[in-house]
Amino acid sequence: MTRIDPEALVASLRGVQRASEATGVVHHLERIVRVVDRLFGYAGAGLMFADENKRLRYLVTTDDAGRSLEHAQAALGRGPCVSAFFNNAAVTTRDVHDDERWPDLAELLDPKVVAVAGVPVRLGDGPVGTLNVYQAEPHEWEESDTQALLAYAHVIEEVLAAAVKAEEKSALADQLQYALDYRIVIERAIGYLMGKHDLTAAQAFTGLRKRARDSRRRVADLAAEILGEQAPPG
Repeated sequence: MTRIDPEALVASLRGVQRASEATGVVHHLERIVRVVDRLFGYAGAGLMFADENKRLRYLVTTDDAGRSLEHAQAALGRGPCVSAFFNNAAVTTRDVHDDERWPDLAELLDPKVVAVAGVPVRLGDGPVGTLNVYQAEPHEWEESDTQALLAYAHVIEEVLAAAVKAEEKSALADQLQYALDYRIVIERAIGYLMGKHDLTAAQAFTGLRKRARDSRRRVADLAAEILGEQAPPG
Protein backbone atom coordinates (compact mmCIF):
# COMPACT_ATOMS: atom_id res chain seq x y z
CA MET A 1 0.00 0.00 0.00
CA THR A 2 1.20 3.52 -0.81
CA ARG A 3 1.77 5.30 2.50
CA ILE A 4 -0.20 8.52 2.88
CA ASP A 5 -0.56 11.23 5.47
CA PRO A 6 -3.52 10.38 7.75
CA GLU A 7 -4.68 13.98 7.49
CA ALA A 8 -4.79 13.63 3.71
CA LEU A 9 -6.99 10.55 4.11
CA VAL A 10 -9.40 12.40 6.42
CA ALA A 11 -9.54 15.40 4.10
CA SER A 12 -10.23 13.15 1.13
CA LEU A 13 -13.05 11.35 2.95
CA ARG A 14 -14.65 14.65 3.91
CA GLY A 15 -14.32 15.90 0.36
CA VAL A 16 -16.18 13.03 -1.25
CA GLN A 17 -18.88 13.24 1.44
CA ARG A 18 -19.51 16.90 0.53
CA ALA A 19 -20.02 16.22 -3.19
CA SER A 20 -22.96 18.05 -4.70
CA GLU A 21 -26.26 16.15 -4.72
CA ALA A 22 -26.93 17.60 -8.16
CA THR A 23 -24.34 15.30 -9.71
CA GLY A 24 -26.53 12.22 -9.17
CA VAL A 25 -25.78 9.10 -7.18
CA VAL A 26 -23.99 7.13 -9.90
CA HIS A 27 -21.77 10.08 -10.81
CA HIS A 28 -20.95 10.54 -7.11
CA LEU A 29 -19.98 6.87 -6.83
CA GLU A 30 -17.75 7.17 -9.89
CA ARG A 31 -15.99 10.10 -8.22
CA ILE A 32 -15.39 8.11 -5.04
CA VAL A 33 -13.86 5.21 -6.98
CA ARG A 34 -11.53 7.55 -8.87
CA VAL A 35 -10.41 9.09 -5.56
CA VAL A 36 -9.60 5.64 -4.15
CA ASP A 37 -7.52 4.84 -7.22
CA ARG A 38 -5.52 8.08 -7.12
CA LEU A 39 -5.12 8.43 -3.37
CA PHE A 40 -3.63 5.00 -2.71
CA GLY A 41 -1.78 4.53 -5.97
CA TYR A 42 -3.47 1.27 -6.97
CA ALA A 43 -3.31 0.19 -10.59
CA GLY A 44 -7.10 0.35 -10.79
CA ALA A 45 -10.34 0.32 -8.82
CA GLY A 46 -13.95 -0.61 -9.39
CA LEU A 47 -17.39 -0.91 -7.86
CA MET A 48 -19.81 -3.79 -8.32
CA PHE A 49 -23.47 -4.00 -7.28
CA ALA A 50 -25.77 -7.00 -6.98
CA ASP A 51 -28.78 -7.20 -9.28
CA GLU A 52 -32.18 -8.52 -8.16
CA ASN A 53 -30.87 -12.09 -8.50
CA LYS A 54 -27.88 -11.40 -6.21
CA ARG A 55 -25.45 -11.53 -9.15
CA LEU A 56 -22.69 -8.95 -9.05
CA ARG A 57 -22.48 -6.59 -12.02
CA TYR A 58 -19.85 -3.93 -12.57
CA LEU A 59 -21.01 -0.36 -12.17
CA VAL A 60 -17.81 1.69 -12.16
CA THR A 61 -14.24 0.93 -13.22
CA THR A 62 -11.23 3.19 -13.64
CA ASP A 63 -9.66 1.37 -16.60
CA ASP A 64 -9.99 -1.47 -19.12
CA ALA A 65 -7.91 -3.93 -17.09
CA GLY A 66 -10.14 -3.44 -14.06
CA ARG A 67 -13.15 -3.91 -16.29
CA SER A 68 -11.82 -7.32 -17.31
CA LEU A 69 -11.65 -8.29 -13.62
CA GLU A 70 -15.23 -7.32 -12.94
CA HIS A 71 -16.53 -8.70 -16.24
CA ALA A 72 -14.81 -12.05 -15.62
CA GLN A 73 -16.27 -12.35 -12.13
CA ALA A 74 -19.73 -11.41 -13.37
CA ALA A 75 -19.46 -14.05 -16.10
CA LEU A 76 -18.20 -16.83 -13.80
CA GLY A 77 -20.07 -15.89 -10.65
CA ARG A 78 -16.94 -16.27 -8.54
CA GLY A 79 -13.72 -14.48 -7.69
CA PRO A 80 -12.28 -12.40 -4.84
CA CYS A 81 -14.90 -9.66 -5.12
CA VAL A 82 -17.77 -12.16 -5.32
CA SER A 83 -16.36 -13.88 -2.21
CA ALA A 84 -16.18 -10.52 -0.42
CA PHE A 85 -19.86 -9.98 -1.22
CA PHE A 86 -21.13 -13.38 -0.11
CA ASN A 87 -18.84 -13.62 2.93
CA ASN A 88 -19.56 -10.01 3.92
CA ALA A 89 -15.85 -9.54 4.63
CA ALA A 90 -12.65 -8.30 3.03
CA VAL A 91 -11.05 -10.81 0.63
CA THR A 92 -7.56 -10.47 -0.84
CA THR A 93 -5.25 -12.44 -3.09
CA ARG A 94 -1.52 -11.89 -3.57
CA ASP A 95 -1.65 -13.18 -7.15
CA VAL A 96 -4.99 -14.16 -8.63
CA HIS A 97 -3.23 -16.09 -11.41
CA ASP A 98 -1.87 -18.59 -8.87
CA ASP A 99 -4.84 -18.65 -6.49
CA GLU A 100 -6.41 -22.10 -6.25
CA ARG A 101 -9.71 -20.66 -5.03
CA TRP A 102 -10.58 -19.43 -8.53
CA PRO A 103 -8.58 -21.56 -11.01
CA ASP A 104 -10.59 -20.56 -14.07
CA LEU A 105 -10.57 -16.81 -13.43
CA ALA A 106 -7.05 -15.91 -14.59
CA GLU A 107 -7.57 -16.85 -18.23
CA LEU A 108 -10.31 -14.20 -18.54
CA LEU A 109 -8.26 -11.40 -17.00
CA ASP A 110 -6.10 -8.70 -18.46
CA PRO A 111 -2.45 -9.61 -17.61
CA LYS A 112 -2.18 -6.34 -15.67
CA VAL A 113 -4.58 -7.64 -13.03
CA VAL A 114 -2.48 -9.57 -10.49
CA ALA A 115 -3.09 -8.77 -6.81
CA VAL A 116 -6.74 -8.11 -5.95
CA ALA A 117 -8.59 -6.89 -2.86
CA GLY A 118 -12.33 -6.53 -2.39
CA VAL A 119 -14.45 -5.27 0.52
CA PRO A 120 -18.23 -5.35 0.94
CA VAL A 121 -20.45 -2.30 0.53
CA ARG A 122 -23.36 -2.67 2.94
CA LEU A 123 -26.82 -1.14 3.13
CA GLY A 124 -29.29 -2.19 5.80
CA ASP A 125 -28.80 -5.76 6.95
CA GLY A 126 -26.13 -6.88 4.52
CA PRO A 127 -23.92 -6.20 1.50
CA VAL A 128 -25.30 -4.76 -1.72
CA GLY A 129 -22.01 -4.67 -3.60
CA THR A 130 -18.23 -4.50 -3.35
CA LEU A 131 -15.42 -1.96 -3.67
CA ASN A 132 -12.45 -3.55 -5.45
CA VAL A 133 -8.85 -2.63 -6.26
CA TYR A 134 -5.99 -4.37 -8.03
CA GLN A 135 -2.22 -4.14 -8.43
CA ALA A 136 -0.23 -5.02 -11.56
CA GLU A 137 2.24 -7.22 -9.67
CA PRO A 138 2.06 -9.63 -6.71
CA HIS A 139 1.30 -7.76 -3.52
CA GLU A 140 1.05 -8.81 0.13
CA TRP A 141 -2.03 -6.97 1.37
CA GLU A 142 -1.80 -5.57 4.89
CA GLU A 143 -4.54 -4.83 7.36
CA SER A 144 -4.00 -1.13 6.68
CA ASP A 145 -4.93 -1.74 3.03
CA THR A 146 -8.24 -3.37 3.85
CA GLN A 147 -9.04 -0.88 6.62
CA ALA A 148 -8.56 2.02 4.20
CA LEU A 149 -10.81 0.32 1.63
CA LEU A 150 -13.44 -0.33 4.29
CA ALA A 151 -13.34 3.37 5.19
CA TYR A 152 -14.15 4.28 1.60
CA ALA A 153 -16.79 1.54 1.40
CA HIS A 154 -18.39 3.24 4.39
CA VAL A 155 -18.49 6.53 2.46
CA ILE A 156 -20.32 4.72 -0.36
CA GLU A 157 -22.73 3.26 2.21
CA GLU A 158 -23.44 6.74 3.55
CA VAL A 159 -24.15 8.02 0.04
CA LEU A 160 -26.66 5.24 -0.53
CA ALA A 161 -28.22 5.57 2.93
CA ALA A 162 -28.61 9.34 2.54
CA ALA A 163 -30.39 8.86 -0.78
CA VAL A 164 -32.82 6.43 0.81
CA LYS A 165 -33.37 8.63 3.88
CA ALA A 166 -34.14 11.57 1.62
CA GLU A 167 -36.94 9.53 0.04
CA GLU A 168 -34.94 9.06 -3.15
CA LYS A 169 -35.14 5.27 -2.97
CA SER A 170 -36.92 4.91 -6.31
CA ALA A 171 -34.62 7.41 -8.02
CA LEU A 172 -31.57 5.63 -6.59
CA ALA A 173 -32.89 2.27 -7.75
CA ASP A 174 -33.62 3.66 -11.22
CA GLN A 175 -30.13 5.15 -11.58
CA LEU A 176 -28.39 1.99 -10.43
CA GLN A 177 -30.66 -0.26 -12.50
CA TYR A 178 -30.07 1.79 -15.65
CA ALA A 179 -26.32 1.67 -15.10
CA LEU A 180 -26.50 -2.09 -14.56
CA ASP A 181 -28.80 -2.62 -17.55
CA TYR A 182 -26.61 -0.97 -20.13
CA ARG A 183 -23.54 -2.64 -18.69
CA ILE A 184 -25.28 -6.01 -19.01
CA VAL A 185 -25.82 -5.26 -22.71
CA ILE A 186 -22.14 -4.37 -23.03
CA GLU A 187 -21.10 -7.53 -21.18
CA ARG A 188 -23.17 -9.68 -23.52
CA ALA A 189 -21.69 -7.98 -26.57
CA ILE A 190 -18.19 -8.48 -25.16
CA GLY A 191 -18.93 -12.16 -24.64
CA TYR A 192 -20.19 -12.45 -28.22
CA LEU A 193 -17.09 -10.76 -29.63
CA MET A 194 -14.80 -12.90 -27.45
CA GLY A 195 -16.35 -16.07 -28.84
CA LYS A 196 -16.54 -14.90 -32.44
CA HIS A 197 -13.04 -13.46 -32.73
CA ASP A 198 -11.17 -15.41 -30.00
CA LEU A 199 -10.45 -12.27 -27.94
CA THR A 200 -9.88 -11.58 -24.27
CA ALA A 201 -12.49 -9.50 -22.45
CA ALA A 202 -10.16 -6.47 -22.46
CA GLN A 203 -9.47 -6.79 -26.20
CA ALA A 204 -13.16 -7.16 -26.99
CA PHE A 205 -14.12 -4.11 -24.94
CA THR A 206 -11.30 -1.98 -26.34
CA GLY A 207 -12.37 -2.79 -29.89
CA LEU A 208 -16.02 -2.13 -29.08
CA ARG A 209 -15.21 1.22 -27.50
CA LYS A 210 -12.97 2.29 -30.42
CA ARG A 211 -15.65 1.41 -32.94
CA ALA A 212 -18.23 3.37 -30.93
CA ARG A 213 -15.90 6.37 -30.65
CA ASP A 214 -15.10 6.31 -34.36
CA SER A 215 -18.81 6.31 -35.21
CA ARG A 216 -19.60 8.87 -32.47
CA ARG A 217 -22.04 6.57 -30.73
CA ARG A 218 -22.52 5.29 -27.20
CA VAL A 219 -20.89 1.96 -26.45
CA ALA A 220 -24.24 0.68 -25.12
CA ASP A 221 -26.02 1.54 -28.40
CA LEU A 222 -23.38 -0.21 -30.48
CA ALA A 223 -23.43 -3.22 -28.16
CA ALA A 224 -27.21 -3.46 -28.51
CA GLU A 225 -26.93 -3.26 -32.29
CA ILE A 226 -24.38 -6.07 -32.30
CA LEU A 227 -26.78 -8.20 -30.27
CA GLY A 228 -29.73 -7.19 -32.41
CA GLU A 229 -31.46 -5.68 -29.40
CA GLN A 230 -32.72 -2.26 -28.41
CA ALA A 231 -30.48 -0.39 -25.99
CA PRO A 232 -31.94 0.53 -22.58
CA PRO A 233 -33.62 3.95 -22.66
CA GLY A 234 -31.54 6.92 -21.59
